[in-house]
Amino acid sequence: MAGIFYGVGVGPGDPELMTLKAVRIIRENEVILVPGEEAKASVAYKIAAGAVPELTEKYVVPVSMPMTKDRKKLEESHDRAADQVEAYLKQGRNAVFLTLGDPTVYSTFTYIEKRIRSRGYETRIVSGITSFCAAAACMDVPLTEWNQELHVLPALHCIEQEREYQGTVVLMKSGRKMSQVKEWLKKSGRQVVMAENCGMENQRIYRSVEEIPEDAGYYSLIIAKEAEE
Repeated sequence: MAGIFYGVGVGPGDPELMTLKAVRIIRENEVILVPGEEAKASVAYKIAAGAVPELTEKYVVPVSMPMTKDRKKLEESHDRAADQVEAYLKQGRNAVFLTLGDPTVYSTFTYIEKRIRSRGYETRIVSGITSFCAAAACMDVPLTEWNQELHVLPALHCIEQEREYQGTVVLMKSGRKMSQVKEWLKKSGRQVVMAENCGMENQRIYRSVEEIPEDAGYYSLIIAKEAEE
């Protein structure tokens, strides 16, 4: 019998925010896959190890995922990752892929899962707390109230489009183009807060566009709410 491919969300950074189900699935399986070149250097691995100490005794496999917009290179890397996963499933072993936040939100797992499922294997998703929900909680900011809309967007795509958004805008992966993001935010007139490395030891909170540093890290998440009248 073939193994099952699991996508397990480990949450935004704080091991205490991992779900009981995520912890159980990791404990019950031996093959754990994490994105990156070196398994134990992966942020997802470090988070999970904080909640599941026995992770250090498991067979942990790094899955290389290049940071590129080249569609061909991305497709090739996703194909290689699927081959890597399938090798374990053929042996009848489950494969558990750890991903930050939730596996259904801008996750590399999605691309691998599609390939694995198309090859006839069973896949399952274990939901995790999303970074934007965790960031809203740590900054004590409601994401939406009454009938407000909520837009969750990759920051780069948002600033490249001339478009107006109603309600609350969440900008993910903001660190790469922070100077451009800040310009967009200033023009929008929105109330802005940002969490950098939410839930991690080096977490930092910023309460205005002016406070946000130009060199903010990759794990920077911005919540921009329409100004109250």
